[in-house]
Amino acid sequence: MSLAFHNYEDVHGHLPPAAVCGSDGKPLFSWRVLILPFIDQEKLFAEFHLNEPWDSEHNAKLLPRMPKSYSVHFQRYVTAPPDHTMLKVFVGPGTPFEPGKTVKLADDFPDGLENTFLFVEASDPVPWTKPDDIPFDPKQPVKLRGMFRTLFRGCTADTRYRYIPYDADPTAIRAAVTRNGGEGVLPPWAR
Repeated sequence: MSLAFHNYEDVHGHLPPAAVCGSDGKPLFSWRVLILPFIDQEKLFAEFHLNEPWDSEHNAKLLPRMPKSYSVHFQRYVTAPPDHTMLKVFVGPGTPFEPGKTVKLADDFPDGLENTFLFVEASDPVPWTKPDDIPFDPKQPVKLRGMFRTLFRGCTADTRYRYIPYDADPTAIRAAVTRNGGEGVLPPWAR
């Protein structure tokens, strides 16, 4: 999954936006649709009407064809409705998916790819095509719920999966959400 972001950037010159918006500025669908060609789902991607919202009559019919890589694999602890995922990105100032910014892996991660979340498997499940991710406010604590009782899973921009306990230092978690915060704090997995 993480390589899909890198491959998307190789083709488009930047990371995908968290949400694709229509001409009126309203979000249409998620980044999870944009990276379909990079997870061997070119045919499914070609079937989307990219000028319509995720829940349009046409696009809603594609929800049951959610790629397996978006599934909630550990439903022992979290029950997700069909066609829902817990794969989400952080959206807000300094995140890899900062609204209005075109972000490049090689240029825009002064905090280090290995120290910055690209995506997490946490928060409430959402329909996989819906543009619904995790809002980030640097002044607020980051509270996540994952698939496990005591921890959540995240993937850093260098493509490594990390397991982070819920009781990890909140300052370290906030620092891992931003790509350019310069907090000088070790990420929670380095402690």
